[in-house]
Amino acid sequence: MNRPNIWSEGREILFEDNHLLVINKPAGLLVQGDATGDEPLSKKAAEYLKFKYKKPGEAFVGVCHRIDRPVSGIVVLAKTSKALSRLNEMFRDSLMTKTYWALTGRPPVPESGTLVHWLVKDTIRNVTKAYPEKHTQGLRSELRYELLGPAANRFLLKINPVTGRPHQIRTQLATGLGTPIIGDVKYGYIAPLPDVSIALHARQLQLQHPVTKEAMTFVAPLPDAPHWDPARELFC
Repeated sequence: MNRPNIWSEGREILFEDNHLLVINKPAGLLVQGDATGDEPLSKKAAEYLKFKYKKPGEAFVGVCHRIDRPVSGIVVLAKTSKALSRLNEMFRDSLMTKTYWALTGRPPVPESGTLVHWLVKDTIRNVTKAYPEKHTQGLRSELRYELLGPAANRFLLKINPVTGRPHQIRTQLATGLGTPIIGDVKYGYIAPLPDVSIALHARQLQLQHPVTKEAMTFVAPLPDAPHWDPARELFC
């Protein structure tokens, strides 16, 4: 039986125990299956666990949160129903600290601050619109951002979303700051990246283990893509 994934500890597999599997997801991979029929991360993880532990049946993999397909970085998967139930509550109630890194074409003004918008999702077009004032159909969305510094001819931002809405970081940076993420043509950047990813990376996640209650911090290495090289050299 051939190994179904070329995953290595410390690079793609950031952590694993009896209850959790923490993956550094590559850009371009769905977290959970959709109408495209493309194989998602959850299926690849189940195959990996089935192979590793020589399971005769299917391996349990629970999805408690997602990051967008063109986004890379940390995804926490549950290996038990107990962990899944508790993680669902933690993500729903924002009982963790999420940190993203993003590359933009211009620096934000001001260089740090808080953005609050009401986001409305257009499910037909799969885009989200941000309104600066309360909107009857919108969900209140908040994030904090900080300019870490220039990275060659681009700018590296650290983002801590307080809420977790679809396309939240992408639309809030584009609408609230006029700084669309590199490669994110859906939200106003001028051109796609060669690998069709966007320069948004789920860099760090801090949470309490759902079963042992231990405080945990996960950090995901940046993708091996040329657009991340200046940030890697300066900030990693």
